[in-house]
Amino acid sequence: MDFKDFSFNPELLEGLLAMGFRNATPIQEQAIPLILDKKDLIACAQTGTGKTGAYLLPIMNMITETENRHNNTLILAPTRELAQQIDLQVEALSYFTNISSLTVYGGGDGIAYEQQKRSMREGVDIIIATPGRLISHLSSGLLKLDQLQHLVLDEADRMLDMGFYDDIMKIVSYLPQKRQTVLFSATMPPKIRKLAATLLQHPEQISLAISKPAEGISQQIYHAHDGQKVPLLTQILKTGDYKSIIVFASTKEKVKNLGKVFRGLGLKAEAFHSDLGQKERESILLTFKNKQLPILIGTDVLSRGIDVEGIDLVVNFDVPHDAEDYVHRIGRTARAATKGTAITLVNARDKRKLDSIEKLIERKIDVIPLPEDIAGIEAVHVHKPEAAKTNNPRKKKVWRKKKV
Repeated sequence: MDFKDFSFNPELLEGLLAMGFRNATPIQEQAIPLILDKKDLIACAQTGTGKTGAYLLPIMNMITETENRHNNTLILAPTRELAQQIDLQVEALSYFTNISSLTVYGGGDGIAYEQQKRSMREGVDIIIATPGRLISHLSSGLLKLDQLQHLVLDEADRMLDMGFYDDIMKIVSYLPQKRQTVLFSATMPPKIRKLAATLLQHPEQISLAISKPAEGISQQIYHAHDGQKVPLLTQILKTGDYKSIIVFASTKEKVKNLGKVFRGLGLKAEAFHSDLGQKERESILLTFKNKQLPILIGTDVLSRGIDVEGIDLVVNFDVPHDAEDYVHRIGRTARAATKGTAITLVNARDKRKLDSIEKLIERKIDVIPLPEDIAGIEAVHVHKPEAAKTNNPRKKKVWRKKKV
């Protein structure tokens, strides 16, 4: 469907065409008419389907036709990085309009905070925010959203995974009951349906089946126990011809540890996590995007909060808990019809997760045999000395290299 068929405001359409967009994606084709009709909407669509444009375009079009535009729209996002990406799209699409936007997130300096306060007092068309910092502004009375007309929750499942349910409900308590609410989520577990039932009024529903990994991705797995993972991955990174690499780990603590280990082994790598300051995070992302940093390590939040072309290797140091997160992770490579490699390290505890992934993508993933020197690293169980005294022996795993 051509974007001209939606009868958008001419200035908005001009910005859209100037960016090189002509035809709507499937999620845009379905969502835009419903949002233009001011329906509440719950939509299941993953990253990379054009979902941001699916809600931005109709809402921005309605803003151009609205007289009272003071703090008209609130978009909630789980991370600063996603909030910034949404804001960049607003700026690009509104180039020929006078639509204004503001991003609100923690981690900035005092100057940024004062700029946020001034913009809130004066009012903007669209506020894009992470929940925590927005609540501080609402609680202080600085920000008034009693005239809000549109609420968007982007990547709602990720916000709930990050523990933002109470924050979302507190924010909603500051909003008028009569509003349009749009919820986008990559997955649709029961907790999302419960949230939607609480926030939305007679919503329309759209569900796009999760897409399979791109054909250009070479998917591989190594069966490796925990003691083999670091030496195996180090060997892969040092010997492989990879220029831009993302390593996904299950926890923030593991991300930090891997960063230290890789740097200690002479690899140019940075750990990307929420304990870093905003400037540090932006600097790391910029150096990675500019190909000055070859290895970036992060959790699943990074799989949805980063949009970088040219990533040629994705490594799952840990198998993700949800099969759909696997698709999100490896979807960072082989974008725009390019080639890429996705390697997953699977220990004995993760075999059930692997079964779920292969069921979802409807194929078996190629198993690569361990190199001989890595296969020679075995797990050994030893008794802790103090365990014998209690007649309750407990085992602790340590790793040593097997003589071969």
